[in-house]
Amino acid sequence: MSFQHAIVWLDHHEARVIDFAVDEHRLTTVHDENGPRQLHRKASVIGTGKAAPNKQFFDDVVHAIGDAREILITGPGTAKTEFQRLLTNRHAPVAKRVVGVETLDHPSDSELLQFGRQYFKRVDALLGVRTPNGLQADR
Repeated sequence: MSFQHAIVWLDHHEARVIDFAVDEHRLTTVHDENGPRQLHRKASVIGTGKAAPNKQFFDDVVHAIGDAREILITGPGTAKTEFQRLLTNRHAPVAKRVVGVETLDHPSDSELLQFGRQYFKRVDALLGVRTPNGLQADR
């Protein structure tokens, strides 16, 4: 069962996906077990010294998102934009459901859920989605 909203927090080693409705939620954690943990630059070596994004890890995050209708991507560094780029290139139907990308440091699970609820409350109000009390927000 998927909920209407999903908030994804990720860095290059871990992702937390919380999909939620008004009164319930589900947390899924995905770890990048195969990615490099630390990369060191060497003198006289051509390249950026950065590992390429792990596509399998990002694909596992997409699987954890499921069928959520609206997705918010968050995280502290570049992983969130790399994930959004992968969605656009490999998972176009999922990319169309992304409503925003926000920088967010290292929140606890409850802080992440609270941030997601507040964010989607604003999005729903802007889109004119019915609220739990039955009122129609303006379009």
